[in-house]
Amino acid sequence: MKSWITHCGAGVCFLLFAGTTYAHSGTGVAGGLVSGFFHPFLGLDHLVAMVAVGLWGAQLEKPAIWLLPMTFPLVMALGGLLGIAGVAMPYFEIGIAFSALVLGLLIALKIKPPLGIAALVVGFFAVFHGYAHGTEVPAAANPLAYGVGFVVATGLLHLAGIVLGILTYWPTGANAVRAMGGVIAALGVYFSALSVGMIQ
Repeated sequence: MKSWITHCGAGVCFLLFAGTTYAHSGTGVAGGLVSGFFHPFLGLDHLVAMVAVGLWGAQLEKPAIWLLPMTFPLVMALGGLLGIAGVAMPYFEIGIAFSALVLGLLIALKIKPPLGIAALVVGFFAVFHGYAHGTEVPAAANPLAYGVGFVVATGLLHLAGIVLGILTYWPTGANAVRAMGGVIAALGVYFSALSVGMIQ
């Protein structure tokens, strides 16, 4: 049993490190797909915000638990097109940082706005994340494949947030989810300070 676990662990590590290396050097469709897939995992600001979307959706319950994680990738793809097209979007880094701060606070304070407002909030921040992904498409990679890769990765991160957010259905778990929101908000403050510092 231990041998099987060891082999599986080694295989996963090999795939992760091989994929990360390939993400920076791949070309064409395959290179774009792998590069796009790994991009959200390599940026803590992206990763935290995307998990937060799933957490908040779970906290808001149905239909938000599915609507918010569907809204974010769709709008993010549009933001990615803007980035690929070279459309100017100043201070988008601050928008990304604020997404973690705002979403974290919404979770920590257990704020439950109308569904349409929640979707607008998520969609608004998705534009900045998508734009950042779009501006970082490797020159040799296929942009469409890259987009598919980062949308799939985003969906998986939302799913991770939903799984964690299911804890909210129990009193102790609900407090744990709110605590996660506090941690995300604190990271958002840190990301915001870094972004403002880079601009100055």
